[in-house]
Amino acid sequence: MSSEKKFPQGMKPLGPEGFRFSCNPQVPCFTRCCRKLELVLYPYDILRLKQRLRITSEEFLERYTGVVEGQNPFFPSVVLRMLPNAEYTCPFLDPAAGCTVYSDRPSACRTYPLERAVDRRPEAGRAKEFYFLVRHDYCLGHDQDRQWSVKEWLADQRLLPYNAMADRWAEMDTLFASNPWRGEGAAGPRQLLAFMICYNVDRFRDYVRDHDLLRRAGLDKARRRAIALDDEALLAFGFDWLQNLLTSR
Repeated sequence: MSSEKKFPQGMKPLGPEGFRFSCNPQVPCFTRCCRKLELVLYPYDILRLKQRLRITSEEFLERYTGVVEGQNPFFPSVVLRMLPNAEYTCPFLDPAAGCTVYSDRPSACRTYPLERAVDRRPEAGRAKEFYFLVRHDYCLGHDQDRQWSVKEWLADQRLLPYNAMADRWAEMDTLFASNPWRGEGAAGPRQLLAFMICYNVDRFRDYVRDHDLLRRAGLDKARRRAIALDDEALLAFGFDWLQNLLTSR
């Protein structure tokens, strides 16, 4: 069996030559990409945004999101709800200043103009990531002189924690795609539990406390302390606990 990675026709991973791109108020198309979005939000995106806005994850879900049928046939997707104005703008867009949640913007926003793919085939050895350049006709950022390597872009956009959590989420999404709900169907008890763990970390914190999950899971004191203080640690624990729940017999 060939171990050569095949990519969709016309797509070539970026190499060391890098790419040109800049996005700032001086570029004529500034904020053009913040309209009429179909932006899927991942669990870590919601965690960061609700912290930035200083509201609960449940409040964030109610105010800013919708639940739709996505690519996974056995688990719904959460999307950012655009404002009901003529241009369907992002709710976090200021026409003059740009993104009002910039340092905590979703991973799709901060990755652009790149697209990330990860090869996790066993024959490929350890997982390997690739980046592709994405172009939209309206985006004039590609005409700017600023040159980037992929490594420089990842560091500048602070993508490493987002990518790490995206990899964990990809594992969960793959598990959900195997239909592990044991015949319960859509919105059954296990699927509702999974949705809470992935997207409503504040409610999950209450669930952990009410069911004494940390003690029952046999975690050491250091990890229990981290989970008690940090939403990201709680989300990682939730993925571990849910994976064990759905795969155990």
